[in-house]
Amino acid sequence: MLKWWQETVVYQIYPRSFQDSNGDGIGDIPGIISRLDELKDLGVGVLWLSPVYPSPNADYGYDISNYTAIHPEYGTMADMDNLIQEAGNRGIKIIMDLVINHTSDQHPWFQASRDKNSPYRDYYIWRPGKNNDKIPPNNWSGFFGGGTWQFDEKSGEYYLHLFAKNQPDLNYYNPVVLEEIKTLMQFWLNKGVAGFRCDVINIIYKSSLADGKASFILTGSEHYLSQEGTHEILRTLRKEVLNHYDCFTVGETVFVSPKQANDLCAADRNELNMIFSFEHMETDQYFVKWFKRKFRADRFAKTISKWQNLLEWNANYFENHDQPRSVSRFGNDEKYWQESAKLLCIMLLTLRGTPFVFQGQEIGMTNFDFTDMSPIRDIESINIYALAKKLWFPAFYRWKLIRETSRDNSRTPMQWNNQPNAGFTKAGATPWLAINKNYTKINYSSQLNDPTSIRGIYKRMISFRAQSDILKAGSFESIHISKY
Repeated sequence: MLKWWQETVVYQIYPRSFQDSNGDGIGDIPGIISRLDELKDLGVGVLWLSPVYPSPNADYGYDISNYTAIHPEYGTMADMDNLIQEAGNRGIKIIMDLVINHTSDQHPWFQASRDKNSPYRDYYIWRPGKNNDKIPPNNWSGFFGGGTWQFDEKSGEYYLHLFAKNQPDLNYYNPVVLEEIKTLMQFWLNKGVAGFRCDVINIIYKSSLADGKASFILTGSEHYLSQEGTHEILRTLRKEVLNHYDCFTVGETVFVSPKQANDLCAADRNELNMIFSFEHMETDQYFVKWFKRKFRADRFAKTISKWQNLLEWNANYFENHDQPRSVSRFGNDEKYWQESAKLLCIMLLTLRGTPFVFQGQEIGMTNFDFTDMSPIRDIESINIYALAKKLWFPAFYRWKLIRETSRDNSRTPMQWNNQPNAGFTKAGATPWLAINKNYTKINYSSQLNDPTSIRGIYKRMISFRAQSDILKAGSFESIHISKY
């Protein structure tokens, strides 16, 4: 008997770019509510919201300063309650982003922790430096380029941040931190949220702060990737919080082997319900995404086929807020734009597991058409560009890296129609991120009543999948994968 979260299709919304209701150029919760009928018509059953919590926006919501409130840019808690109710009235559930590896450096916990005598001191990982604080506590390198330690003048010590310096890592050696996490999860579940997408969940526990083995990428990762302490935390959250609600979890798990993946989401482990694996998203790169290699369909298909049979249940996806647009990346977004997008749709919705569709994917939105760094808002892209410049990479190559890999590729505003600002915000307003100029050709309205359009194929495939237990949960066998 399949669980409800195995029967459904999840639609990810990046709220900042979905629908602006008040003309300030920023998408918001009332804007999402105004589009619920379109989402119901598409056939999705769950909306995953990227963070809507208060945030200084160093990483646009993934640097949270209050876990139990709504960012005023997005609306109010009353708006959030209304969204949960209105979505529920249409048979749609809501899941939230759970970002608990780190907070914002503006979170009251962190601000208090800067005082060595504060009870919040051990909420974060503080250490003195070496050589009279001239050298960081260890040699780790971070996900956004550069080091992982920031010296704080007020505190007189360094704090750990695996991502931006504005995102200090929480300290799970302190049991009070885990109690705080339980409380905030219960807060949202009691409001009617149906689960969580767990951000970089397999790196939350640091088993050691020793120097890492020298590595081309992520020096020090052997001390935090998929450690036993993380498994213990996940089992505790399942037992003490999640098991008391009808909900599910999906984990973003970086650099996991098949065994590590199974340890995180096998049913008898009582940790996560499913995970996002990354291997298929790495088939067009070497080591990390900034070193690209030619995409080959056979390599892509073989990797997907492998994971279909490695896990009890898969979370299937081809794009999200951190990945470029799939039609540009794995297809042809010019001559064969429609054919590529439809093929990817059919592939996604016939895989065993729960499909995740990112906003705009259902109409074939493409990578951005920016021509220089000035419109870029993504902190990862900005940091990597600066690092590449420091390393004397030629300007044309630095821009090529950003064009192909920037997270802003998928974060450009939703293209609703061919009117000014693509229907995302009112004419004359300035969107927070530039809109792709191809919105006059690629937009929701132009595909709405065409069953042969990309959206039409998504709608039909979602309906087809809903009627077929074989597609959702049948055995998977790869018959033949050709080279081309």
